[in-house]
Amino acid sequence: QVQLVESGGGLVQFGGSLRLSCAASRSAFSMHDMGWYRQAPGKQRDLVASITTGGSTDYADSVKDRFTISRDNAKNTVVLQMSSLKPEDTAVYYCYARGGIISTRYWGQGTQVTVSS
Repeated sequence: QVQLVESGGGLVQFGGSLRLSCAASRSAFSMHDMGWYRQAPGKQRDLVASITTGGSTDYADSVKDRFTISRDNAKNTVVLQMSSLKPEDTAVYYCYARGGIISTRYWGQGTQVTVSS
């Protein structure tokens, strides 16, 4: 069973930092890649950052040099460290895991991040 549980969202001021964690079931953590999407009100869900089982990472241009994604293999956890936060980073952040023959994407329940100006 694939399970993804996010934590770490909240309210932070402009320029602040937050750390999001995604605790994954073993089946999820072994999938090809995991990462984070975000969705602001009235907007589509966009990729923020991803990391493969091999450790390769990818970031949206808007968060490069501010966000860092990492894996903790001992804890089956993916972490998104966010710094220099801006109001435009405000969104619901969703952890995902992708894998299987048809590259199915599984989602967590989401966690709210709000950056005040």
